[in-house]
Amino acid sequence: MPTNACIELKDLKLQTQIGTYEPGAIIPKEHLLDLILWIDPKLVLISQDIMKNVFDYDPLVVEIDLLANDGHYETQERLITRIVEACSKYHEIKSIEINLRKLPVRADSGSLGVRLLIDQSSLDNLRDLKSSS
Repeated sequence: MPTNACIELKDLKLQTQIGTYEPGAIIPKEHLLDLILWIDPKLVLISQDIMKNVFDYDPLVVEIDLLANDGHYETQERLITRIVEACSKYHEIKSIEINLRKLPVRADSGSLGVRLLIDQSSLDNLRDLKSSS
């Protein structure tokens, strides 16, 4: 049976500005990121408890924070694209599931999000595009 491993980042509050709203519109109070990074199980099933044996996600989280604070975004999709591009720099990441949502949508309820799944082939294609430019 194949073994899979992932790193899960859930409910990360991003300090970001997304969208343009008319007067009287409900402006989201929070933007939350969920990120699942599928990695080689060898980076989880380790024989020694040392950082060089695992995927160090801290630099990626710092980069995500920088991207979120990088200015105004018109769409959630653009920020997601930039986060996926940041993830593609790490060859330990084999595939990605990303969900960015804002809340509330109406009064004080609901969330609205965009979810994207990137398989290994698509991630490799993105890496090839980046390396050729």
